[in-house]
Amino acid sequence: MQSIPSELSAADRLIALFDHLAISAAHIATQMPGDVADLAACSPEKISGLVLCVPTRLDPAPFAAVAGRMLMIAGALGLTAATTERALPRLPGAQRIVLAGYDAPGWADVVRDRRDELVAALSAHLLSTGEHCATILDRPPATGLHADITYRLLGRGPVLVLLPFFLAPSQWEPALELLAEKFTVLVLGGAHLGGVAALEDRARAPSYRAMFATLIDFLAIGPGERVLDVGCGSGALDRLLAARTGPTTRIVASDLNPFLLREAASLATAEGLADRIEFVDGNAEALPFGDASFDGAFSVTVLEECDADRAIAEMLRVCRPGRRVGVIVRSIDLPQHWNMQVPGPLRARAETPPQSVGTKGVADASLYRRMRTAGLVDVLAFPSLVTLDRPSGPIWRYREDHVLAQLDPEETAQWNAAKQEAAAQGTLFTSHAMHCAVGTRPHQA
Repeated sequence: MQSIPSELSAADRLIALFDHLAISAAHIATQMPGDVADLAACSPEKISGLVLCVPTRLDPAPFAAVAGRMLMIAGALGLTAATTERALPRLPGAQRIVLAGYDAPGWADVVRDRRDELVAALSAHLLSTGEHCATILDRPPATGLHADITYRLLGRGPVLVLLPFFLAPSQWEPALELLAEKFTVLVLGGAHLGGVAALEDRARAPSYRAMFATLIDFLAIGPGERVLDVGCGSGALDRLLAARTGPTTRIVASDLNPFLLREAASLATAEGLADRIEFVDGNAEALPFGDASFDGAFSVTVLEECDADRAIAEMLRVCRPGRRVGVIVRSIDLPQHWNMQVPGPLRARAETPPQSVGTKGVADASLYRRMRTAGLVDVLAFPSLVTLDRPSGPIWRYREDHVLAQLDPEETAQWNAAKQEAAAQGTLFTSHAMHCAVGTRPHQA
C-alpha cells in the first residue's frame, strides 16, 4: 500500500486512516495531546468524544471546539495533576476525574495500574456523548497498515481509537478485552504517533546526533565487538550506531517495554537492519546478561526513570574490564532556552525544564559523582546542548506543550506572537541541556 510522505502531520494520517476504514467520526483516547491537537482544531467534527489519559503536557487552545465532549483523567500527584487542573478553566464543558493516590509520570503504566477505574470513567463519558455519534463498524477483527499507521481492529460498537502512550509498557493492552465489549476498538501504532514519534524525531536533530556520535567515539567500539544499549526505546540510536560502526559490530538493544521493543524491531527491519541489531527484553536494574559480556554499554535518557545507581552498577558489571560505559540523561538543573523575545516572568517559567524524574532516578549533575561512586574510572563529563528547530515536529510539540500548559490566554498570545516573530526572522529554535559522561571499568587488581 502506498505510504504517505513522512512530513505530513499526525492529523493528515489519522484522517487518511479514517477515510480508508469508512469512519466519519470516532471517539479518541490518548496520553499525548499533541497527536490529536491539529485534528481537534481543524476537524473537530471527526471527534465524537475525547479522553486525555494522564497527560503530563497540554496546550488547551487547540481543543476549544471539542471541550464539551472531553474528559481528562489525571493522577492525584505529579505533572498530570497540575497540567489538567490548570487546563480545566480554559476548556468550558470539559470534565476531569482524578485517580486518588496515584502519581502518573510520563512513563506511568496507568492502564495496568488502574484499569477498572479507567475503563469505567472512559466508557461512561464516551457513551454519554449522544449527539456526537461515533461511526459504528460491523466487521471482523483485522490488522493492517495505512498512511504509515499500523492498526488493530477488534470488538463491536462505536469506534474508539486508542493512540499510543508515551512510554507505558502495557499500553492499552490490559483494557482491550473490556473496551471491546462496548466499542469497536482501533489500536494504533507506528513511527508517527505517541512516544515512538517523539523519540524518532529527536534522533533526527543534528545536535542530538552529534551528541550521540561523541558518546560512541568515547566508547571506542571496534569492528567485531559487542555493545549494549540499555533502554533502547524506538531503536533510533541503535540504527544510527549500526550505520556508524559497520556490519561486524554486534548491537544488543534491551528494553523492559514490550511495545517499544516491537516497534523498534519493526523499524530496524524496515531499514534492512534486522540482522544487525538484537532486541532483548531487559530491565536496566537487573540486566539479563552475564558478567563481562560486552565491549561497551550505554544508556540514553533512561536513568531518569529507574534506580540510577543500580543501573550504572549493572552496566559496569556486564562490561569487560578496561572497556567503557556511557550515560546521557536529561537535565532538570540547567535552564532550557527558547530563542524568542517574551516577557521576563513568562521567560522564567519557559526556561525551567520539566521536573520529571523518578524517586531514585538521575537528571542532574550528580550523574558524574554516581559514575565515580559505582567504580568507574577516568570519567569524562561532557554536558551537551540539544537544539530543536522544527516546530512542526512531535518532539518540539512535546516540549512546548509543557510550557503552554502553564500559561493563561494572555500569556499564550504573547508566546505565540513571539514565536511567529522569531520564525519570520528565521531564528526560531529551542535548546536544552543534557548531562553526558563516559567512564572505564577498571582492570581487576
